[in-house]
Amino acid sequence: MNLLRIEETLSAAHLRLAAAQIERLDWARCVERYDRPHTFFYMDPPYLETEGYGVPFPLGQYERMAATMRALQGKAIVSINDHPTIREIFAGFQMEELTIDYTVGGGGKAARRGELLIYSWDRRLEPAGLF
Repeated sequence: MNLLRIEETLSAAHLRLAAAQIERLDWARCVERYDRPHTFFYMDPPYLETEGYGVPFPLGQYERMAATMRALQGKAIVSINDHPTIREIFAGFQMEELTIDYTVGGGGKAARRGELLIYSWDRRLEPAGLF
């Protein structure tokens, strides 16, 4: 961060976020409320078979998310852990595999994990540079 340009940086962030809508809703209610052809959803559900979120998210929620994505008017990306069950539930969607180094708690103990980005649309059909 360049402190000499903080005002410019904050002004640019303000302009980008001025029209953003942030809600604290159940994910399905949020999609139901805002799904339009021009809407983009970023979905980051709890990772399957990972403890510590403090929010129940049973297997049926992932299945519901996949079904919802199949019927979207807008577009969505899901970021989730790379797990065989997730791949099965979201079969048919374009998926991008990523490798992430997690450093929970610091101390230089990074753990390499697989992650998926799942797209509700076929990105290969988009003009380059849109997403």
